[in-house]
Amino acid sequence: MEKNEVSISVIKRLPRYYRFLQSLKENGITRISSKELALRMGLTASQIRHDFNCFGGFGQQGYGYNVPELYKKIGEILCVDKEIKTILIGAGNLGKAVASKLFGQNSGFRLIGIFDKNEAICGNMIKGIPVRHVDKLENFCIDNKPVTAVICIPSNDMKELTDLLVKLGIRSFWNFSNYDIAMAHPEVLVENVHLSDSLMTIGYLTNTTDIER
Repeated sequence: MEKNEVSISVIKRLPRYYRFLQSLKENGITRISSKELALRMGLTASQIRHDFNCFGGFGQQGYGYNVPELYKKIGEILCVDKEIKTILIGAGNLGKAVASKLFGQNSGFRLIGIFDKNEAICGNMIKGIPVRHVDKLENFCIDNKPVTAVICIPSNDMKELTDLLVKLGIRSFWNFSNYDIAMAHPEVLVENVHLSDSLMTIGYLTNTTDIER
């Protein structure tokens, strides 16, 4: 099956498989059946086999899955061994947290530039990278050719910025703002992260589910 034929629901389950397999590997488990993995993850064995078969299948009948090998294969599918050139826009509290905690070895991305319009924080260092003023963004992109942008700024500043970034060759966005990049630029890839939506969802569930108090 070609990559572009794999459903987004399968793709979104791959990082979860990767995390579980990492935990198994770290605990010395070298072999697991689809049934046992399903029990641990709250899925069905047929779902797991279907997902893995989208990429050729990795198990052996009567043996199950080799945990270190499967972990490595899924990591390769997720491109964690790549170093996609990435820039981050917005070095406030959220941007600083994202840059500090989520980029590193085996993330698949290499953070090469951080930008903000606040003169007071320009020049600060985050993970060894200087915060540059957003005025320097265009020349930086021309010189360094980043592929992905992480957006951690308010939505009201987004239209002009995203128009510029797409023009400069950015092909994918990790978007923490509420601005609809995909609507304005359907030609690029966008993964939206709406933290407030997640919080409201758990708020609804907390208040409508019969939880023992």
